[in-house]
Amino acid sequence: MSEQTIASHTDQRGVSFTASGAEAVRHFDEAMTSCLGFRRDTDDHLGRALEADPDFAMGHCTQGYFLKLFANRALDGRIAEAIAAAERSAEERGATRRERDHIAALSAWHRGDWQAALESWERILLHNPLDVLALKLSNHMYFYLGDSLNIRDSVARLLYAWNEETPGHGFVLGMYAFGLEECGDYMDADAVGQQAIEINPADVWAIHAVVHVMEMQGRHREGTELLKTSENVWTRCNNFANHLWWHGALLLMDLERYHAVIDGYDNRIRAEESDDYLDIVNAVSLLWRLEEAGVDVGGRWQELADKAEARSGDHLLAFADAHFMMALAADGRFDAAQAMLGSMAEQAERAGGMMGRIADDIGRPLCAALLAYANEDFAQTVSLLEPIRYDLKYVGGSHAQKDVFHRTLVSAAMKSGRLDLARALMSERTADRPTSIWNWRTYARVLATLDDEAGAVGAWRKARDLLAGLTL
Repeated sequence: MSEQTIASHTDQRGVSFTASGAEAVRHFDEAMTSCLGFRRDTDDHLGRALEADPDFAMGHCTQGYFLKLFANRALDGRIAEAIAAAERSAEERGATRRERDHIAALSAWHRGDWQAALESWERILLHNPLDVLALKLSNHMYFYLGDSLNIRDSVARLLYAWNEETPGHGFVLGMYAFGLEECGDYMDADAVGQQAIEINPADVWAIHAVVHVMEMQGRHREGTELLKTSENVWTRCNNFANHLWWHGALLLMDLERYHAVIDGYDNRIRAEESDDYLDIVNAVSLLWRLEEAGVDVGGRWQELADKAEARSGDHLLAFADAHFMMALAADGRFDAAQAMLGSMAEQAERAGGMMGRIADDIGRPLCAALLAYANEDFAQTVSLLEPIRYDLKYVGGSHAQKDVFHRTLVSAAMKSGRLDLARALMSERTADRPTSIWNWRTYARVLATLDDEAGAVGAWRKARDLLAGLTL
């Protein structure tokens, strides 16, 4: 085998790759930049890297990674092929320790051992802090473990190695901003996110992080304005644009502009009825919130339930499972929902380890509670949700996304006559997020039902004052 075949080439940050030529690594670099920017041409660049070097180990490994990100069982065969190709290349051509750790991480992730995958990525980053692929993937996995501290600190641990001269520095700041937001450090998250946007106005994740901050702080006007002024950027990205439309809809929900939310749902969020779990999550969460607010969503559940039923045996993410269950339950597909609960138990037993425990101890009771809620068994919903409400973080997703589960508990407590619990929950929520209009409006309803007229009036006034001047 020629020496050129096993030569080491570096990317734009100086990270070494085993490849037949610099062209493969150049295209790989473009794929990483595209991935960080949520661009639509990521797969195109990765494909060109593999065309330039068909035995490019990191090309095959990354192809497997990207397929894993879809969290779709139908892709398992292709992922296994990518692992085999990467392993074969490493065996025949040689590979660095970093590259072998990447292949091990993909293999562990594919067999459901998230802990081993994280250990591999953290080992890579300890010695290769500019490996942006390992950073992005570990950050993604911490997100789906609900580990807010490590969403933040997985980036913070590497900041020493990044500066304004390092290609992609702005993207890293955008990731750090989101971690700060998920840890409740809104002031620093806003500042770092704005810095990232200033460095790179096309940093969709940084825009997303700042919108999260504004939503959590009740800054509806600013959040809406940021989405409007950056729309020409994020509407050109991949389907992550649908998630930013979702954020815009949440800002409108608090203002009770339900017609605008429905219009955005039909013409933006579900304009393309994809079966990507992220798109399904956006749509399901929004319809559930609309129905909780008393809005008739018509027949919109049907197509979501069709797709959820087709994916109900995947069980790759507890977060996705919960939303698939919501779609099935809301559309009245109770037999399919019960079958899904049964398959969740079987999968949790097979999976074992950390993910098996999360699925069995949290994911399954959460899904059962959502089904009970759709069946109007509100007492059962409370009995299932209340004991795990502080553990719901482990199903993954952002605080904004998981809030739909906490709102469901509040609603179930009210509908089951557990007004003492509803009052306690709303007292907690208004203390935690005093700028949430929904919190004060709901608190007022609870207090009014308890005949606490003075408290209800005070809560209504809080909601009214927050609404003042927020007409968009």
